[in-house]
Amino acid sequence: MPTRETKRGAQRTPLSGDWDVLVCGASFAGLSVTRELAGSGARVLMIDRYEIGERQTSACAAPKEWLEAMGVEESILQTFPELVIHTPHARSTYRLPFSFSTFDYRELCALLAAQGEARFETAKVNGRSGDTIHTDRGDLRAPLIVDALGWRRILAGGESFQPPDAPLSRGLEVHPAGRGEELEIWIDRRYLPAGYGWSFPARDEVRVGLGSFDPRFHVKDGTVALTQDLGRSPDGYQGNWIPHELRPAVEDGVFFCGDSAGHCLPLTAEGIRTAFYFGVACGRELRAVVEGHQSRAEALRRYGAFSDAHEWKYRWMLNTQRWVPRMPPRLLGPGIWAMGRQRAVDWSFGHYFRITPPSFAGPAPARSRPAGLSAAA
Repeated sequence: MPTRETKRGAQRTPLSGDWDVLVCGASFAGLSVTRELAGSGARVLMIDRYEIGERQTSACAAPKEWLEAMGVEESILQTFPELVIHTPHARSTYRLPFSFSTFDYRELCALLAAQGEARFETAKVNGRSGDTIHTDRGDLRAPLIVDALGWRRILAGGESFQPPDAPLSRGLEVHPAGRGEELEIWIDRRYLPAGYGWSFPARDEVRVGLGSFDPRFHVKDGTVALTQDLGRSPDGYQGNWIPHELRPAVEDGVFFCGDSAGHCLPLTAEGIRTAFYFGVACGRELRAVVEGHQSRAEALRRYGAFSDAHEWKYRWMLNTQRWVPRMPPRLLGPGIWAMGRQRAVDWSFGHYFRITPPSFAGPAPARSRPAGLSAAA
């Protein structure tokens, strides 16, 4: 598990200044944005409450094809061509039309950061006034601001977005030591009334957890029960809230990426490749602005329209998420088995995969200076 490295005390010096682009949030979405700005000549500052790669909050699994497309395949720990789905009355094995890989979060973030040229500083974002971001180390200004801070959507106006009333799923995961060979999912109300469990092996540990579609349902007891049923010890807890509805990708002159825009896919709660996908799209619009090819207003319009164009796909998956818990358990097993026929798997997972195709990523833009000079000491 990553250890805390955030600056404290005397190291937390005042921070201020004007920048071309200010990216708030240094995980999958924020790092994908800065990747696209390499070589543009823009003065880019990335800030986060934690050091890059310090705070893992997900199972850290994504399609292998996306990790390769983003140039971070060296972080892969284990790869799976099949998915095993358990229900109370059946076990089905799906041979996927693509592969899933678990990866090392710290290494992936370092590899992605090395493709960009942003200066990085640890700072807690407290809010915004126009083009000024207020942090615990001082105020920062930029005409182009990205909120990639997660589900709280800190830089947006309006009412507070808080569970259990907000459209959020609840996730909890443990990391027992050991090895495994299968990527597994459980749809079983013994563990959770509405949601699913998982076991994702990652070389020397197995990431076991539950995701509840309803934030009112707690997940700790079910996570412990599933882990113990697998003969493992529930060690190394981590949890997070997971948005399951799209939100506006632009608001009041700010670009929103990843969980802050609700880009995590409903039903599966897969948010890593969507953070890559929309982060790349956002970064390209910002690059066009700093290179003088379009205005900020045009970039906001284009990026907002790009995100909105995916709404029907998200709505379809959200409807499925609402339907699955209502299905009688005696029918769930046969239904999962029927969907496991190869033609059905290729069709359903093929459509699912193409929601955010890895070909969209393209090669990383060329840097204008050697890697290793982008982060502040």
